[in-house]
Amino acid sequence: MPLAHHVAARRLKLIRLRVCARSTVYYNAHMLAVQSVLDVVTPSTLRSHVVRRLRAEILAGKYRPGDRLNESQIAREFKISRIPVREALSQLQEQGLVMNHERRGMFVIKLGEDEVQQINSLRMVLEAEAMLLARARMTPAIRAELTALVERMDAWDGPLLDAADLDRQFHAVIWRASGNPYLERSLDSLTTALFAHKALEHSSREIRRWRLNHHRELLDVVTRPDGGDPQLALLTHLRMAYSEPEKFSSLALSSHVLPAAIGVARGV
Repeated sequence: MPLAHHVAARRLKLIRLRVCARSTVYYNAHMLAVQSVLDVVTPSTLRSHVVRRLRAEILAGKYRPGDRLNESQIAREFKISRIPVREALSQLQEQGLVMNHERRGMFVIKLGEDEVQQINSLRMVLEAEAMLLARARMTPAIRAELTALVERMDAWDGPLLDAADLDRQFHAVIWRASGNPYLERSLDSLTTALFAHKALEHSSREIRRWRLNHHRELLDVVTRPDGGDPQLALLTHLRMAYSEPEKFSSLALSSHVLPAAIGVARGV
């Protein structure tokens, strides 16, 4: 082979090697970037999937109130590691559907009767204050938002869980309208377990519809300057779903308040 051809061939070989090397570097860099994205996205996406599936199974009744949620068993069932399951259970705990019993594990929320009424008794004090503040700060936009939710409640004919969601949305708008973020967060934190507990209650559609329809009375109380006593209205409202929501509050000591509230609740 002539020397010129030999040199040209060697140069061509070197160029090919350099191109391959660069391609390998670029490929590796690309794969590292992809992997870094996967490392960030996949666990979060997987956790969200586990949260949605477990939430659906809890609310559908596969796991009943008080049932233990075995992390290892769920991981085997979902064919995944325990880490996203643990994270999902922690997120469900924040949402109020799951409770962590020390040294025993995670359990589906189950509140005792006294616990429910203790929460309600404090809720009445805080939410009555939120209603007073919301009334004083009422705007056309907030009024329209609350009215739209009440109209959706009146027209509700969907899944039972949608009814529970509409209920919570309505109250959350009032808390936000109070203009006090600490009061809003306090009510949200206090009632998360309560709303979740009630959502797991398998009541009839007629009962759910009856409870939803009473929100129009609360709408009048919070949007009209002469809407009346928010605490009494709230007591009447809570009596639609609970036997003695005032049991652990000072209202239980007010003999003149309770008969009036009971009479309103019963339509007397």
